[in-house]
Amino acid sequence: MKRLSLVVTALLSLLFVTSALAADAKDLVKLDEEWSKAASTKDVDKIGSFYAEDAMVYPPNMPLVSGRADAKKAWAGMLADPGMSISWKATHAEMHGDMGFTAGTYEASFKVDGKPMSEKGKYLCIWKKQKDGSWKAAQDIWNSDSK
Repeated sequence: MKRLSLVVTALLSLLFVTSALAADAKDLVKLDEEWSKAASTKDVDKIGSFYAEDAMVYPPNMPLVSGRADAKKAWAGMLADPGMSISWKATHAEMHGDMGFTAGTYEASFKVDGKPMSEKGKYLCIWKKQKDGSWKAAQDIWNSDSK
């Protein structure tokens, strides 16, 4: 009976820890959803606010972008096309101490040589907890599933 009690206590402890981690990861998913909403409304300042000052951004078919200011410029360039729209949804998220990540899928629409195009792809964002307790995107990469 004592052994059963220890096993039950260990399982309940594990469930509590797992629930706490899941709750933390949900915070990152919520941030990711807010970020996608900012992108869907083409709010470049809001989009930029999700990046850490020293963020590294890896947009598809573009050179590496370093820092929040240059990330905002890159997004402004991408969203300058009136036909451009993008949204994403996290399908996985985890947190480990002051680091975490969100990963998922995105959909984008844009024009190439005046012709409407659409794209589906995947992304990975590594989040880092800042000194003020906020979470910011430290590494952000996305690419299409096909051309």
